[in-house]
Amino acid sequence: MKNPRSFSLCRRGFPWTKPSAPRRRFKPRNTATLRCSHPPRPAAAAAVPVGSRSFRRQQSPARRAPAQAAAMALAFDEFGRPFIILREQEKKSRLRGLDAQKSNIASAKAVARILRTSLGPKGMDKMLQSPDGDVTITNDGATILEQMDVDNQIAKLMVELSRSQDYEIGDGTTGVVVMAGALLEQAEKLLERGIHPIRVAEGYEMASRIAFDHLECISTKFEFSADNIEPLVQTCMTTLSSKIVNRCKRALAEIAVKAVLAVADLERKDVNLDLIKVEGKVGGKLEDTELIYGILVDKDMSHPQMPKRIEDAKIAILTCPFEPPKPKTKHKVDIDTVEKFQTLREQEQKYFDEMVQKCKDVGATLVICQWGFDDEANHLLMHRNLPAVRWVGGVELELIAIATGGRIVPRFQELSPEKLGKAGLVREKSFGTTKDRMLYIEKCANSRAVTIFIRGGNKMMIEETKRSLHDALCVARNLIRNNSIVYGGGSAEIACSIAVETAADRHPGVEQYAIRSFADALDAVPLALAENSGLSPIDTLTAVKAQQVKDNNPHCGIDCNDVGTNDMKEQNVFETLIGKQQQILLATQVVKMILKIDDVISPSEY
Repeated sequence: MKNPRSFSLCRRGFPWTKPSAPRRRFKPRNTATLRCSHPPRPAAAAAVPVGSRSFRRQQSPARRAPAQAAAMALAFDEFGRPFIILREQEKKSRLRGLDAQKSNIASAKAVARILRTSLGPKGMDKMLQSPDGDVTITNDGATILEQMDVDNQIAKLMVELSRSQDYEIGDGTTGVVVMAGALLEQAEKLLERGIHPIRVAEGYEMASRIAFDHLECISTKFEFSADNIEPLVQTCMTTLSSKIVNRCKRALAEIAVKAVLAVADLERKDVNLDLIKVEGKVGGKLEDTELIYGILVDKDMSHPQMPKRIEDAKIAILTCPFEPPKPKTKHKVDIDTVEKFQTLREQEQKYFDEMVQKCKDVGATLVICQWGFDDEANHLLMHRNLPAVRWVGGVELELIAIATGGRIVPRFQELSPEKLGKAGLVREKSFGTTKDRMLYIEKCANSRAVTIFIRGGNKMMIEETKRSLHDALCVARNLIRNNSIVYGGGSAEIACSIAVETAADRHPGVEQYAIRSFADALDAVPLALAENSGLSPIDTLTAVKAQQVKDNNPHCGIDCNDVGTNDMKEQNVFETLIGKQQQILLATQVVKMILKIDDVISPSEY
């Protein structure tokens, strides 16, 4: 039998303990999970009117804990002990189950809808303004999503998807987002029917493997060489046809292919795009864009009276300044007489003289320096008939060293004839009526560094041309690595859709629904192409699909340019196989990730 004192404590709401044990008080800690150290109040406790002074006095510490814990939501375990699930839950919003999945799908579809109108040769451009007022006009999917200020986490996944396609392949950044949006749209219909998201994801994975393998079956290999570049040019023209520069696509495609072949190692099937420098200057017209087998530097000679054209140049590439050495510590020079000043000036002149003489002694006919030099050194260089260029950036110095076969020299003492770079012609060229001048370093000893020089009417045009040429360079590089192609115009997607639809019958179970939905989603790309070209989307797609099935011809696609034939082989519309396969795999991976999210906890907006 409990003693009377301990029973009265129980009636007041305190736990019964042995008389010797100290009574525990509840003190909230700053943790995400709090547990009380005592069982719930016994049922035999006396009822006290709520709100009375005795009720407040008799409340146990456990009952006072929620008020002390800043109004946090409490739950109770199997012993009736309260614990906190989320800190500051009233300040967070939470979505669970189907609502969370629908919300995520809606966010991803919104991003895909933005890019849908930019797909294909007749796709529209987007104008984006940055916070500091810079305007970008483009229809490149990766650039549009990069410049957009996306806040939603699922939308950020779509931005990452486009960026990864850009890093790996360089082309197809719009198509991959449109495909992911279509897959999610179809998945939403399946979820509403009550199919579990994991079964949908598994079905999509099976369908993506079928589509991947079918692309291998319908791909075509074509041979090219340094002499026969026409297949490469045709594929680059397909890429450029959807850009703002499509009126000059033939000339730009040839420039891109020649640039890639100049730096490519065809035996190893490797291309280093870092050796291709893309420069642009406002003025002239797009047709004036040229490929320079050498390096273009946006600098001019340091003295206006230096020669503007140097043939068979021997170039000293320096990272040391034409200046007297400076002490590393703090120093002070006191000059109180004319003689001391004269001595100091003569000493400086001697330094300059020695530096210039070292360059002349090793046989240099042009000096390219990373740092500047003062007027005295400049004057001395001009008098010694040694042309010089100053303030050349580190990246440009490296490219000049690669192209000319020279070595970058950090100290004048290390200059030697074998460290000089060689170029057949160095010339300075001025543009229009402005004083803008640029330095051309051509006919280099090692022609594995080239420059594409873009001209255009305004800065936005030049920037968009740079992005378009980057896509064309990446396509040419991918073809050198793997010379398999599939035909464009949505023909590959339609062929895969038919193959996946046929394969769905071989898969019993719920996954069959997901595989059929994947086939429907693949039709989103040709539908968007037809819609953007001003054609009737459903009629056009149905006709092309029927033609593919009837003729068993996987080359039939959407005739976006109104040529008069649906055969993409006749229209010479190609895409790289690895680019198309990567699109399907990346889109499926992201969709699976989004479908597996069933609980979203986010800070609520104020």
